[in-house]
Amino acid sequence: MSKEKCIVAVSGGLDSCITTAIANLDYELALAHINYGQRTQSRELKSFNDIADFYNVKERLIIDFTHLAKIGGSSLTDKNIEVAAADLLNEEVPNSYVPFRNANILTACVSWAEVIGASAIFMGAVEEDSSGYPDCRPSFFSAFQKVVEEGTKPSTHIEIKTPIIDMKKSEIILKGLELEAPLHLTWSCYKNEDKACGECDSCALRLRGFQQIGEEDPIPYVVRPNYI
Repeated sequence: MSKEKCIVAVSGGLDSCITTAIANLDYELALAHINYGQRTQSRELKSFNDIADFYNVKERLIIDFTHLAKIGGSSLTDKNIEVAAADLLNEEVPNSYVPFRNANILTACVSWAEVIGASAIFMGAVEEDSSGYPDCRPSFFSAFQKVVEEGTKPSTHIEIKTPIIDMKKSEIILKGLELEAPLHLTWSCYKNEDKACGECDSCALRLRGFQQIGEEDPIPYVVRPNYI
């Protein structure tokens, strides 16, 4: 019996890779990637294609959302805004937040899902262990689910799934190791494309997760501070 099809939004990072591994258990995969003018765009795209190759995914969608770079407002898309050093105790929305990015990503995935008949869209959003982005909260995805139901054909039924949203980074990594996800192919750094800086929020969250479970992060770093 053939599996239903799903779309996974894959940035090329750790969370989206492990979300792909989870989706692969029950669905036929189609993978989507958004280039939006981020500092590490070419490196993330490489990771996306490497992950897609690993899972032998033929259906891939790569979209250039150049409007997000033109809008700016984020240190990821505006090089005049410095990427802040990691502050894992910060409770404010960090300057790496790309305004309403996840909604932009989801709209593209929903459009594609209607065309290819996918019944689910997976996104590797994480609330508790992420940097406080407002579009990573469960309430955001619940609200967007209603938008999908209101704005698609009556015959369309697409469920938005965020299987790791309530997990800590260490738990996510353990799940990835359990599923033998290709963590060595991923890229999370906000600043660099050759060796991860080890000092931005994304690197810090990732390194801390590996350190908490006593595992070595398989990607190269300029520095590997101790975050626990």
